[in-house]
Amino acid sequence: MIQPSENIFFHPFMTCGGLVPFDKVTIDLYEPAIRRGIEEHNREIEAITSNADLPTFENTVVALERSGEDLSRVLGVFYPMLSADATDELMEIATRMTPLLSEHSSSVTLNEALWVRIKYVYEHTDLATLDTEDATLLRETYQGFVRSGAALEGEARERLRVLRAELSQATLSFEQNTLKEIARYELWLTADDLAGLPESAVEAAAMAAKEKGREGEYLVTLYGPSYTAFMKYSSRRDLRERLYLMYNRQCTAGEFSNIDLIGRIANLRLEIARLLGHNTFADYRLETTMAGSTQAVYDMLNQLREAYTPAARAEMEHLNRFASELEGKPVELKPWDYAYYANLERDSRYGINDELLRPYFQLDRVMEGVFGLATRLYGLRFTENTAAPKFHPEARVWTVTGRDGAYVGELYTDFFPRATKQSGAWMTNFREQWHEADGSDVRPQVTLTMNFTRPTETKPSLLTLGEVRTFVHEFGHGLHSLLSQCRYCSQSGTNVYRDFVELPSQFMENFIYRREFLDSFARHYQSGEPIPQELIDKVVAASQYGAGYACLRQLSFGLLDMAWHTLREPFAGDPFAFEREAMKPVQLFEPIEGCMMSSHFGHIFSGGYAAGYYGYKWAEVLDADVFSKFEQDGIFNPDTAEALRREILSRGSTEPPMTLFDRFRGRKPSIDALLRRDGITPKDDNH
Repeated sequence: MIQPSENIFFHPFMTCGGLVPFDKVTIDLYEPAIRRGIEEHNREIEAITSNADLPTFENTVVALERSGEDLSRVLGVFYPMLSADATDELMEIATRMTPLLSEHSSSVTLNEALWVRIKYVYEHTDLATLDTEDATLLRETYQGFVRSGAALEGEARERLRVLRAELSQATLSFEQNTLKEIARYELWLTADDLAGLPESAVEAAAMAAKEKGREGEYLVTLYGPSYTAFMKYSSRRDLRERLYLMYNRQCTAGEFSNIDLIGRIANLRLEIARLLGHNTFADYRLETTMAGSTQAVYDMLNQLREAYTPAARAEMEHLNRFASELEGKPVELKPWDYAYYANLERDSRYGINDELLRPYFQLDRVMEGVFGLATRLYGLRFTENTAAPKFHPEARVWTVTGRDGAYVGELYTDFFPRATKQSGAWMTNFREQWHEADGSDVRPQVTLTMNFTRPTETKPSLLTLGEVRTFVHEFGHGLHSLLSQCRYCSQSGTNVYRDFVELPSQFMENFIYRREFLDSFARHYQSGEPIPQELIDKVVAASQYGAGYACLRQLSFGLLDMAWHTLREPFAGDPFAFEREAMKPVQLFEPIEGCMMSSHFGHIFSGGYAAGYYGYKWAEVLDADVFSKFEQDGIFNPDTAEALRREILSRGSTEPPMTLFDRFRGRKPSIDALLRRDGITPKDDNH
């Protein structure tokens, strides 16, 4: 039995800077800390509701905002670890704790006495008398309670509580199924199966097999670097097909099937939305977004579909001819062919490919370049903190300071795939930024988690251009958190509308196609020679290749997401047929029997992007528009960078995102810059 004094989560971390003492964190500490955190939070809520004084902004709204610190401390570690290092034991704890946490969340938002006080403060306070952050906190606290069902009564209130608990459990099951399923898929190869694969992919496959005790064989998995490399380079069409079918039939059958969970999650969300007075879950969800409505989302998706479809169709026709000429016979392209032939066509057209570039993108140098970009734009400095405890031996920790040497925060990096880590890449926080009641600034602890190409026995980690883009993207999220200057935690950093959160990250991606940035770090890992200007020119020239296909692919995911969340009646049909119909308007390949996206589409079924996946394209419109300002002023213009930091990156959700964007750009967003960037329309003389 763990005594309170023995659990490091029971009190603020007694470490330098309040860093998480990972050297003292053990799995058995989480559950008692979560349970105790819930109890402590309940006591804090009780203190608010039992206060005999008249409800005020300070004794009710601010008190609520500052409550739950003990619970937040443990969950700030628990949830990131559940994604980055999810052992079976940790997942079992999550299974037990998820219903408890869901019930606790409902008990707060459905606390009638608390709701009465918040409602009183909202109705008796002139928002004009509050400053911007206070007014936003009051308005969003009130709206948050309404959207959480506080205004419901009787059976409806209890039904919502039950639905939320069921939804929480269903999404957790979906996530765990996808994690377990991807870990079990393996494509074992012999030397005869490696045709077309570059040396880096062969070495990675050999190392993966060796780690499984099967030296002399080769292992390809569904994890990002392994799957992507094989689909792009393998000339064995039969094996590409096998791997593609593995990937796109994940969780469609067997022990880890998500087929039933898809409809269940969609139906639970629909019922919740109806209880709260909305026709669809998308209507409910989009009420608090920059888009604002289902119609606005479809307008944007359809506008992009119309603009990009001709280009995508032309690209596919050209690629089909290229493949047929290459093979000396007619080729009917299948989904497992696109990456392979597109890579070859891109190489033949521009003389550029990932393997040609990879030697210039050694991970440590890329990191120096990415950090250096933040130095050049915002004056940030990154110093490795070797004394800081780490959550995994491969993680690294960086202390971030500003131009004046002031402490900005801590950055953790975790680059390589492992069996206990989810696929993909993401940024999260061990601690958010906020101001204490005495005005002291609590600085954030940010973590960037990725699944990059591992070093091999003969080479360091050498990244593809796509992996460099991923790094820069997640780093952009990290900067959004690190540069936060907000009074309240709920408004700080990346705690913004879902369709605005990708702007800072996607904005950063623009720099990888600028020679001024590439010149700062891209050097050959052996010779140290800078990347040749010829290669940089080719990278820039090739940046528009496949823009039509890439856009329609993203639109297909956005349309699928919206289809599941604009249901007006409970789903009881065939999810395969439903998915095919949803994606049909932007379909470039005939659907493959038994394949689907929905069964492993974690973003919308277990992540935070339900009725929000469109946000990636929405944010592309925003980021292209913002970067066009940098193009006009100079991409490293200090005044423009400072304006972006001041008006957007530091402001969190203290004001509506359209207000922040308008203040920086001087107008509402336009798709024109995106169309120019992708070559859909020509650049004018000013660009």
